[in-house]
Amino acid sequence: MKQKPIEDRFHNARNDSSLVVIEGFHPLKHALRFGVELLEVVSPNLSKLAALQAEYAPDLGSKISSQAAEVSDDLFGRLGPSRPPTGVMAIARRPSVDLAKLLVDSDPAPVVLLENPRNLFNLGAAVRAAAAAGAAGVVNTGNLDPWKPAALTSGVGLQFALPVVNSPVLPSCDRPLVAVDLGGDSLSDFHLPGRALLAFGTERQGLSKELLNVADHRVSIPMENGVSSLNLATSVAVVLYHWKLGQ
Repeated sequence: MKQKPIEDRFHNARNDSSLVVIEGFHPLKHALRFGVELLEVVSPNLSKLAALQAEYAPDLGSKISSQAAEVSDDLFGRLGPSRPPTGVMAIARRPSVDLAKLLVDSDPAPVVLLENPRNLFNLGAAVRAAAAAGAAGVVNTGNLDPWKPAALTSGVGLQFALPVVNSPVLPSCDRPLVAVDLGGDSLSDFHLPGRALLAFGTERQGLSKELLNVADHRVSIPMENGVSSLNLATSVAVVLYHWKLGQ
């Protein structure tokens, strides 16, 4: 069967829930380190791509440049709404995550729950913080997809480093539900329970009343007077490192 033109392949991948489009070298670098299944890699300049890999990811050998096909500069610019400055894009298989298996895992590491985030870049950065701190996984509710290119870019591809999954509703499980909320007890005096499900809301609305009503604990991040909120990813990082450094 005749293969579709490259523009069609990248366009279709952006709308295929089994695939992801990775834009830029650094997300692709991390994806490869954590076992991504690449289907296609393209660049308008393979020599520059090889130089980037030699400088920033020598541990990968030639895994990126050896799989990449060189395309014209004009064609590369038409493969997406924006042009990655590092000059590489890829199509990869989206990992399959079993939400039930993630939630019943007995490991004491917390799972991050993002309730209805409103910005893909914040969502990706929160995943990045979760991966860096060693969270067991990230569960996302709402209509934003943490595997969209913008989220992969701000998450530098670390969606591939831990289980990241969407759930249409608050998942039911036996993990202690800890709501990060301005009205909660100070985080500085709180010991996070093992296997916690750490819930974070949006900067503007915070967590829903429905979630707060079923939370086992409410904790707040200490802030100076007059400061009403933190960026989502910053909040995730603060709470997770409170857990990590307190182990």
